[in-house]
Amino acid sequence: ANQAKRTPTDFLKTVLGRPVCVKLNSGSEFRGILACLDGFMNIAMEQTEEYVDGQLKTKYGDAFIRGNTVLYISTQKRRQKSRKKK
Repeated sequence: ANQAKRTPTDFLKTVLGRPVCVKLNSGSEFRGILACLDGFMNIAMEQTEEYVDGQLKTKYGDAFIRGNTVLYISTQKRRQKSRKKK
């Protein structure tokens, strides 16, 4: 099957309103719902959580991330924490 060419803008349009992971140049990682973004990659997120070295550090709720600090944005699979030990 011959797929039409997709652009980064196409990708971003498909992930709006969905869970994403935003990695910053500093190494910090933010997970939440992508609310909106602009041409400078400035990002507004909802239900935002900050992770450092894979560990939850802070919950922010709504957050704004400046575009020039972003290393990448990826889709985030909904993971259930199934590590309940009894």
